[in-house]
Amino acid sequence: MASLKEVKGRIASVNNTRKITSAMKMVASAKLHKAQAAIENMLPYERRLNHILTNFLSAGSEVESPFIVKREVKRVAIVVFASNTSLCGGFNANIIRHMTDILDEYTSQGMENVLLYPVGRKVAEGVKKLGFKAEGDFQHMADKPSYQEASALAEDLMRRFLHRDIDKVELLYNHFRSTAVQVLTRETYLPIDLTQEKKEEDKGRIPDYIVEPSVDVVMGELLPKVLRMKMFTVLLDSNASEHAARTMAMQIATDNANDLLQDLTVMYNKSRQQAITNELLDIVGGSMA
Repeated sequence: MASLKEVKGRIASVNNTRKITSAMKMVASAKLHKAQAAIENMLPYERRLNHILTNFLSAGSEVESPFIVKREVKRVAIVVFASNTSLCGGFNANIIRHMTDILDEYTSQGMENVLLYPVGRKVAEGVKKLGFKAEGDFQHMADKPSYQEASALAEDLMRRFLHRDIDKVELLYNHFRSTAVQVLTRETYLPIDLTQEKKEEDKGRIPDYIVEPSVDVVMGELLPKVLRMKMFTVLLDSNASEHAARTMAMQIATDNANDLLQDLTVMYNKSRQQAITNELLDIVGGSMA
């Protein structure tokens, strides 16, 4: 059995760790509240915009746009969203593991034909370890989501897609569903998929749109806007998921510290009781000698 001094030292150490994890949980929870409000305000707008786009195109309108053209995939770009810091459970590890699986799918095309855009320091480090070169530094975006930076990234991807420098763009991120649930999500960003299933209430109805000045002009403005908005929404989604994962991780760490403190306290009391009993036995034995 450990000595009283050792057990007392462990109790003090665990207690200090519990204070740290509890404080970090409170900080992460406050950031989550702000991030959750941002994504919950943005998602309905982004989804409704996509919904209008899909309905509009399913109404029989013939639209020609380079953003919807599917071609043979010779070069692919993958945008991966993670975090700059750790202590958020398996948030980063799951992303990096799934990114590795995706890269295995494209290994036959050669490393030079797979372009990686890592948003977050942790995934950037993972990209470097795998022997790939990142297409830029996007660490600031992971901490402080900005529409301007997300829009600039979207513009760069759209430009490279239009110039046929890349044939496909994929997104890999964690979708925020609740504080306890974040869903690893892989989506095709470019070309735009217009074959999405319509909602039940829209089935059987043919939307009727009056378009001014023309379909081509409207779609020329709408499609890039949808793509820029999608990139910003995914960035907000990943940010909220990060704070949710960290909140849960720190809560679990705090709970584990509380359980360990209870066990150590019991151990300390038993050791103390044993020490007192031994002293009493020594005193009794000495008086009888």
